[in-house]
This record gives sequence, structure tokens and C-alpha cells, in this order.
Amino acid sequence: MVISRFFRKSAPAPVTPPPALPDGVRVYAIGDIHGRSDCLDELLDAIDRDSDGIGAQVRLIFLGDLIDRGPDSRGVVERALQLAASDRHCDFIKGNHEELLLHAAAGDRHALTVFHRAGGRETMLSYGADPDDYDACDFEQLAALIQRLVPAEHLAFLDSFGSGVSLGDYRFVHAGMRPGATFEEQKEADLRWIRREFLSHDGSFDGVVVHGHTISDAPEFRHNRIGIDTGAFATGRLTALVLEGRDQRTLESSAPAASH
Repeated sequence: MVISRFFRKSAPAPVTPPPALPDGVRVYAIGDIHGRSDCLDELLDAIDRDSDGIGAQVRLIFLGDLIDRGPDSRGVVERALQLAASDRHCDFIKGNHEELLLHAAAGDRHALTVFHRAGGRETMLSYGADPDDYDACDFEQLAALIQRLVPAEHLAFLDSFGSGVSLGDYRFVHAGMRPGATFEEQKEADLRWIRREFLSHDGSFDGVVVHGHTISDAPEFRHNRIGIDTGAFATGRLTALVLEGRDQRTLESSAPAASH
């Protein structure tokens, strides 16, 4: 008797190729900056050195949360405006903190409450608010302070940010994506705020999701997502994910951690 006749040979598991970008494109996806203009300047210098002389199109994708928590939100927005006005290919994705500032400026009481708790004070000080005046504000006064000190050009620029970018096998968003829905079906609230349902999902999404929003000690590479929020406002480490073809790597700033 040939025992092997009684056992079926299992088919080899299919090999899923790594995600890819279209040919001729190199992406630098930049995580949550949160008012650290020093980290942004250092990282942009590193990107310039890294991309010098390459033949591919260089595309910068900012994953949102340029503002709040760190000391120089105004400087970050001004640098982003310069980039947007240059000949560089830049995509800016709206994070939950940009959304909060815009709603707070419009007088939304809930947004004003969360904005204050989530680093809005630092943002307003970067725009020239007096600390004592800020601390004495009620909600109506805070909305008026935002309208008075944050240039309309800055608010309009932040409001122009998109919800996400789809490129090749990747989906670039701020917070994540809701399982079971395609990129086109996602709600803006989920793209900017989702956390638990996204992070705990082990199945596939509509592409590999590149996101910020949730801080980790180091970039998180999963089969279905890549998280690159390394807490720059506190750690001084601002991460850029570098993608070209099927290659994945990172660049990181090394500015000083925030002093307490």
C-alpha cells in the first residue's frame, strides 16, 4: 500500500506581491507635523538630498495635522503655503486638527472645546495671541480671537486640503479607513477620526492604507496599513515614508524632543 495516496497535497498558498506605485513616481508621505516647523525643515532638507537627481516624479503627500500641540503651527502653515505655490507636486490631506480649527473659527462650540483641549492654545500663541488673553477667553471670545489672528489665507488654505489620495496600490489618508468600504465610499469623518475599528482590522482594505493620527514609537508596517505618526510634537521625530515601485523605506528628522 502506498500511504501517500491517502493524503491530498495541499496547494501552496498564493504569494501576494508587495504593493506598488505606478512607474516613474516616488512618493514622500509625511506624517503628523503638529506645529514642529524645525522637524519639517529638517525633513524637507533630507528629502531634497534623497531625491536629488532622480529621474522619477517626486510627489510630497502631507497626511494632515500640520497644526496644534507644537510651538510653531503658523510657521508650518507658512512653509506649506510656500510649497503649494512652488513647482513641487504636493498633496495636502485634511486632518482632524485642521477640521477642528476651521469649525472653531466658525464658532462651533464643540469644536472650540476640543480645539482648546487638543493643543489649540499653542497654535494661537504661534499666531501672536497673548497667553493671558487666551486663558481669559470664553468660547465666543476664542472664536473671535481665531478670526482676528489667523489670516484668512491660512484658513482658506487649510480648508482646501483633500480627504485622501489614491495612487497605485496605496491609499493615503489621515486617520484610516472603515473596513468593508472602498476608498471612494469612505466618509470624511472616518478618514479624519477613525481609530479602533481601523487599527484592529486584520483583513484587507481597498489598498494598503498609509496613515498618521495614531502615535507609535516607530513606523508600523502591517500587511494592510502603514502608520507613520511618530509623535513629532513631543519626540522631535517626524517621519516620511518613501515609496517607489515596490520599495518601502523611511526618512526621519532628529530634532530635539519637546521640553517640559
